[in-house]
Amino acid sequence: MFDNRNKRSRSYRLSAITIPLRISVLFMVICGIIYPLASTGAAQLLFPRQADGSLMKDSTGQIVGSELIGQSFNNPQWFQGRVSSIDYNAAGSGSNNFGPSNPALTLRTAASIEAWKLDNPDISVSELPIALITNSGSGLDPHITPQSAMVQIPRISKLTGEPADVLQQLVDKHTEGRDLGVFGDERVNVLKLNLALSAMLGE
Repeated sequence: MFDNRNKRSRSYRLSAITIPLRISVLFMVICGIIYPLASTGAAQLLFPRQADGSLMKDSTGQIVGSELIGQSFNNPQWFQGRVSSIDYNAAGSGSNNFGPSNPALTLRTAASIEAWKLDNPDISVSELPIALITNSGSGLDPHITPQSAMVQIPRISKLTGEPADVLQQLVDKHTEGRDLGVFGDERVNVLKLNLALSAMLGE
Protein backbone atom coordinates (compact mmCIF):
# COMPACT_ATOMS: atom_id res chain seq x y z
CA MET A 1 0.00 0.00 0.00
CA PHE A 2 2.85 2.37 0.84
CA ASP A 3 4.51 1.52 -2.47
CA ASN A 4 1.36 2.53 -4.34
CA ARG A 5 1.17 5.80 -2.43
CA ASN A 6 4.81 6.55 -3.23
CA LYS A 7 4.22 5.78 -6.89
CA ARG A 8 1.17 8.08 -7.00
CA SER A 9 3.13 10.81 -5.19
CA ARG A 10 5.99 10.56 -7.68
CA SER A 11 3.49 10.57 -10.54
CA TYR A 12 1.83 13.74 -9.21
CA ARG A 13 5.20 15.45 -8.79
CA LEU A 14 6.23 14.44 -12.30
CA SER A 15 2.94 15.70 -13.72
CA ALA A 16 3.39 18.99 -11.86
CA ILE A 17 6.63 19.46 -13.83
CA THR A 18 5.79 17.99 -17.23
CA ILE A 19 2.33 19.55 -17.75
CA PRO A 20 3.49 23.20 -17.35
CA LEU A 21 6.55 22.38 -19.45
CA ARG A 22 4.41 20.97 -22.25
CA ILE A 23 2.09 23.96 -22.12
CA SER A 24 5.07 26.33 -22.22
CA VAL A 25 6.55 24.55 -25.25
CA LEU A 26 3.15 24.56 -26.96
CA PHE A 27 2.67 28.29 -26.48
CA MET A 28 6.27 29.01 -27.54
CA VAL A 29 5.60 27.17 -30.80
CA ILE A 30 2.24 28.92 -31.34
CA CYS A 31 3.28 32.43 -30.31
CA GLY A 32 6.93 32.30 -31.33
CA ILE A 33 6.71 30.46 -34.65
CA ILE A 34 3.23 29.84 -36.01
CA TYR A 35 1.68 33.25 -35.24
CA PRO A 36 4.63 35.35 -36.51
CA LEU A 37 4.82 33.31 -39.71
CA ALA A 38 1.07 33.54 -40.26
CA SER A 39 0.86 37.29 -39.58
CA THR A 40 3.94 38.02 -41.71
CA GLY A 41 2.60 35.89 -44.53
CA ALA A 42 -0.82 37.58 -44.37
CA ALA A 43 0.80 41.03 -44.35
CA GLN A 44 2.98 40.18 -47.34
CA LEU A 45 -0.04 38.80 -49.20
CA LEU A 46 -2.52 41.60 -48.41
CA PHE A 47 -0.27 44.64 -47.89
CA PRO A 48 3.14 43.84 -49.43
CA ARG A 49 4.28 47.46 -49.81
CA GLN A 50 3.37 48.45 -46.26
CA ALA A 51 4.84 45.24 -44.86
CA ASP A 52 8.16 46.05 -46.54
CA GLY A 53 8.30 49.52 -44.94
CA SER A 54 6.38 51.73 -47.42
CA LEU A 55 9.60 52.28 -49.36
CA MET A 56 9.84 55.04 -51.96
CA LYS A 57 11.81 54.84 -55.22
CA ASP A 58 13.12 57.51 -57.52
CA SER A 59 12.66 57.63 -61.30
CA THR A 60 15.47 55.09 -61.78
CA GLY A 61 13.87 52.58 -59.42
CA GLN A 62 16.40 53.13 -56.64
CA ILE A 63 15.07 53.08 -53.08
CA VAL A 64 15.51 56.54 -51.55
CA GLY A 65 13.65 56.20 -48.26
CA SER A 66 10.36 55.40 -46.58
CA GLU A 67 7.29 57.59 -46.76
CA LEU A 68 6.85 56.95 -43.01
CA ILE A 69 10.24 58.27 -41.88
CA GLY A 70 11.58 61.76 -42.46
CA GLN A 71 15.07 62.46 -43.68
CA SER A 72 17.48 65.34 -44.11
CA PHE A 73 17.78 67.19 -47.42
CA ASN A 74 21.01 69.14 -47.25
CA ASN A 75 20.71 70.89 -50.61
CA PRO A 76 18.58 74.03 -50.16
CA GLN A 77 16.94 73.51 -53.56
CA TRP A 78 14.80 70.82 -51.94
CA PHE A 79 11.92 71.22 -49.53
CA GLN A 80 13.11 70.80 -45.96
CA GLY A 81 11.36 68.85 -43.20
CA ARG A 82 11.15 69.40 -39.49
CA VAL A 83 14.08 69.59 -37.12
CA SER A 84 15.16 66.18 -35.80
CA SER A 85 17.36 65.97 -32.71
CA ILE A 86 18.11 62.33 -33.59
CA ASP A 87 18.89 63.08 -37.25
CA TYR A 88 15.95 60.91 -38.33
CA ASN A 89 17.62 57.77 -36.95
CA ALA A 90 14.80 55.22 -36.98
CA ALA A 91 16.78 52.88 -34.73
CA GLY A 92 15.64 54.89 -31.73
CA SER A 93 12.80 57.35 -32.06
CA GLY A 94 12.22 60.13 -29.59
CA SER A 95 13.31 63.65 -28.87
CA ASN A 96 14.92 65.54 -26.04
CA ASN A 97 11.97 66.90 -24.12
CA PHE A 98 13.44 70.31 -23.47
CA GLY A 99 11.17 72.72 -21.64
CA PRO A 100 10.66 76.26 -22.99
CA SER A 101 13.12 77.63 -20.45
CA ASN A 102 15.87 75.15 -21.29
CA PRO A 103 18.97 76.99 -22.63
CA ALA A 104 19.72 74.12 -25.05
CA LEU A 105 16.32 74.57 -26.68
CA THR A 106 16.87 78.31 -26.94
CA LEU A 107 20.26 77.81 -28.62
CA ARG A 108 18.97 75.19 -31.03
CA THR A 109 15.97 77.31 -32.00
CA ALA A 110 18.15 80.39 -32.47
CA ALA A 111 20.49 78.38 -34.73
CA SER A 112 17.53 77.14 -36.78
CA ILE A 113 16.25 80.69 -37.18
CA GLU A 114 19.65 81.98 -38.28
CA ALA A 115 19.93 79.17 -40.82
CA TRP A 116 16.47 80.05 -42.08
CA LYS A 117 17.36 83.72 -42.49
CA LEU A 118 20.48 82.78 -44.42
CA ASP A 119 18.71 80.42 -46.84
CA ASN A 120 15.44 82.35 -47.11
CA PRO A 121 16.21 86.08 -47.20
CA ASP A 122 12.92 86.81 -48.97
CA ILE A 123 10.79 85.43 -46.12
CA SER A 124 10.79 87.21 -42.79
CA VAL A 125 11.16 85.32 -39.54
CA SER A 126 7.64 86.41 -38.59
CA GLU A 127 6.34 84.23 -41.46
CA LEU A 128 8.39 81.22 -40.40
CA PRO A 129 6.05 78.41 -39.26
CA ILE A 130 6.93 77.08 -35.82
CA ALA A 131 6.79 73.53 -37.20
CA LEU A 132 9.99 74.11 -39.19
CA ILE A 133 12.08 74.88 -36.11
CA THR A 134 10.62 72.37 -33.64
CA ASN A 135 10.95 68.63 -33.20
CA SER A 136 8.12 66.20 -33.63
CA GLY A 137 7.54 63.85 -30.70
CA SER A 138 9.32 60.98 -32.45
CA GLY A 139 11.95 63.00 -34.30
CA LEU A 140 10.96 60.99 -37.40
CA ASP A 141 7.97 62.95 -38.71
CA PRO A 142 8.00 62.80 -42.55
CA HIS A 143 5.37 65.54 -42.90
CA ILE A 144 5.22 69.30 -42.70
CA THR A 145 2.24 71.62 -42.80
CA PRO A 146 1.21 73.06 -46.18
CA GLN A 147 2.24 76.50 -44.93
CA SER A 148 5.68 75.15 -44.06
CA ALA A 149 6.04 74.06 -47.67
CA MET A 150 4.65 77.31 -49.11
CA VAL A 151 7.18 79.55 -47.35
CA GLN A 152 10.01 77.57 -48.96
CA ILE A 153 8.78 78.22 -52.50
CA PRO A 154 10.64 81.54 -53.05
CA ARG A 155 13.98 79.91 -52.16
CA ILE A 156 13.37 76.82 -54.28
CA SER A 157 12.07 78.87 -57.19
CA LYS A 158 15.23 80.99 -57.15
CA LEU A 159 17.54 77.97 -56.97
CA THR A 160 15.78 75.76 -59.51
CA GLY A 161 14.37 78.34 -61.91
CA GLU A 162 10.89 76.85 -61.60
CA PRO A 163 8.10 79.48 -61.48
CA ALA A 164 6.60 80.01 -58.03
CA ASP A 165 3.07 79.27 -59.27
CA VAL A 166 4.22 75.90 -60.65
CA LEU A 167 5.76 75.01 -57.29
CA GLN A 168 2.57 76.17 -55.60
CA GLN A 169 0.58 73.73 -57.73
CA LEU A 170 3.04 70.98 -56.85
CA VAL A 171 2.53 71.59 -53.12
CA ASP A 172 -1.24 71.71 -53.56
CA LYS A 173 -1.16 68.40 -55.44
CA HIS A 174 0.78 66.72 -52.64
CA THR A 175 -1.19 68.13 -49.75
CA GLU A 176 -2.93 65.30 -47.91
CA GLY A 177 -6.24 65.96 -46.21
CA ARG A 178 -7.35 64.97 -42.75
CA ASP A 179 -7.82 61.28 -42.06
CA LEU A 180 -11.45 60.38 -42.75
CA GLY A 181 -11.97 64.10 -43.21
CA VAL A 182 -11.91 64.65 -39.44
CA PHE A 183 -8.73 63.45 -37.73
CA GLY A 184 -5.40 65.26 -37.77
CA ASP A 185 -4.42 68.20 -39.96
CA GLU A 186 -3.58 68.77 -43.58
CA ARG A 187 0.01 67.75 -44.26
CA VAL A 188 2.63 67.33 -46.96
CA ASN A 189 4.99 64.37 -47.17
CA VAL A 190 8.40 65.94 -47.78
CA LEU A 191 9.95 62.93 -49.51
CA LYS A 192 7.02 62.54 -51.91
CA LEU A 193 7.11 66.26 -52.64
CA ASN A 194 10.84 66.23 -53.35
CA LEU A 195 10.54 63.18 -55.58
CA ALA A 196 7.89 65.04 -57.58
CA LEU A 197 10.15 68.09 -57.73
CA SER A 198 13.05 65.92 -58.86
CA ALA A 199 10.93 64.49 -61.66
CA MET A 200 9.89 68.03 -62.65
CA LEU A 201 13.55 69.09 -62.81
CA GLY A 202 14.48 65.95 -64.76
CA GLU A 203 16.95 64.81 -62.12
